Amino acid sequence: MNKIIAFLCVVLINTAAFAQPSYKIAKSIKYYPEASYKNDSYKDSMCVLDLYYPEGVKNFATIVWFHGGGITGGYRDLPEPLKNKGYAIATVEYRLSPKVKAPAYIEDAAAAVAWVFQHIKQYGGSEQLIFLSGHSAGGYLASMVTLNKAYLEKYNIDANRVAALIPFSGQAITHFTVRQERGIDPLQPVIDSMAPLYFVRKDAPPTILITGDRELELFGRYEENAYWYRMMKLAGHKRTKLLELDGYDHGNMPEGAYPLLLKEMQQRIKEINSEKK
Repeated sequence: MNKIIAFLCVVLINTAAFAQPSYKIAKSIKYYPEASYKNDSYKDSMCVLDLYYPEGVKNFATIVWFHGGGITGGYRDLPEPLKNKGYAIATVEYRLSPKVKAPAYIEDAAAAVAWVFQHIKQYGGSEQLIFLSGHSAGGYLASMVTLNKAYLEKYNIDANRVAALIPFSGQAITHFTVRQERGIDPLQPVIDSMAPLYFVRKDAPPTILITGDRELELFGRYEENAYWYRMMKLAGHKRTKLLELDGYDHGNMPEGAYPLLLKEMQQRIKEINSEKK
């Protein structure tokens, strides 16, 4: 009898040790001040985020995730491969072209990131472990908010507080939708203040650029990221990686990129936590 009791105690202890936290979702959180939504039904419907987070966990990391869709479509989504990993996911809706034009959607992205910095502690998260990511147009928005420090400075937040920038097939030059808004051909390359490349800098947060296969990617997306990688290196940035997923095209590359995102996050979290000691 005593052996049975002891065995059951061991089972219960091991089960508790490996038990996964439960998760909650706070939906349709407005990330701008309430007053700014007044008399703007489009902003009221679009400028919201959902926060998926682990209950009863302290100092968890958060992924701020921006959906793709060329800045003309798409909707906030909660990537299944990122769920149940012990992290929070803030999945962001933002206004779309042509109803708004640049830089409105970048400003939306910045406001959402600022909201996470300002409120994640209330849910148990760490302000030091906020990662920015997204696919395609979402990767572009995450990159603009991180590299052009002016967007977050508006909220008294230093963009260098971002734990890491990890865009999936993000546009490095001026986004083709921004060019289209200006009457520029989508295939005419432009690098100006609407391009992440324009803000390459030595002191940027760790940056992991992930793309699909260079022969299968959208337009020159791999080559844009390769140039971005090279210019970051030349600027003296020592924490830039470029990862190419052989055999993946622009649409399905997130399948291979999600595990890389999680791996890079785990390494960065260990590094940040070790720096605290």
